[in-house]
Amino acid sequence: MLKLVSYPFSIVFSAVFIMLLLIFHPIQWICYTIFGYNGHRISVYVLNYFLVRSTHVLGTTYSFKGREKLPKNAPLIFIANHQSLYDIPQMIWFLRDWHPKFISKIELGKGIPSVSYNLRKGGSALIDRKDPKQALNEIKKCGQFVNENKHSAVIFPEGTRSKTGKPKPFSINGLKMLYKFAPDAYFVPITINNSWKITKFGKFPFGLGVKIYFQIHDPLKISDYSFEKLFEKTEKTIVKAIKI
Repeated sequence: MLKLVSYPFSIVFSAVFIMLLLIFHPIQWICYTIFGYNGHRISVYVLNYFLVRSTHVLGTTYSFKGREKLPKNAPLIFIANHQSLYDIPQMIWFLRDWHPKFISKIELGKGIPSVSYNLRKGGSALIDRKDPKQALNEIKKCGQFVNENKHSAVIFPEGTRSKTGKPKPFSINGLKMLYKFAPDAYFVPITINNSWKITKFGKFPFGLGVKIYFQIHDPLKISDYSFEKLFEKTEKTIVKAIKI
């Protein structure tokens, strides 16, 4: 019954979501062309504000806790479990003060209005999973950029979304490159709960009335740990707070 009820809300939400991506694609281009990085950055934040608000059509609400723990004027590596596409606009908007860049698969760098343009122009790393050398080099450049500019990177080390909320094992390679090439940064574990419920019926329709929880844990300064210890501590912290 709930699935049937969700169809009209899902149709409205999808129309609004797609319309926002189409409207903001030329806006991003204009802002980047005329005002450069800072103009483009602001356009991306405004877009993601509206994308977040559009999910209210589905009755989706958010709890985003722990931002007060984050150091200012320091590079950060946000590390989170990954449950759905709807993890991403929220992280861009709620973490906007830290200029988040994403470690993303290369396929997303073309064909998606607004999203692909932002990934290509905003400093994110587009990695080819079939080419480990290219992938690691892209992550290296992203780490160096974040370290030098005191921005942040977002990485989902599971490598793919969990459709049930149950976490997958974390991959080491991407985190190891960020550890090495952003030595002044902090690893910041983030646990995401309930995001998967938006897509619990599959791609369509969407789940209704979902409350998504984002919990930022204590930042861990890279220089205080060996990579092995930091990786273990980060994964355990995130996974322990996941509620299935």
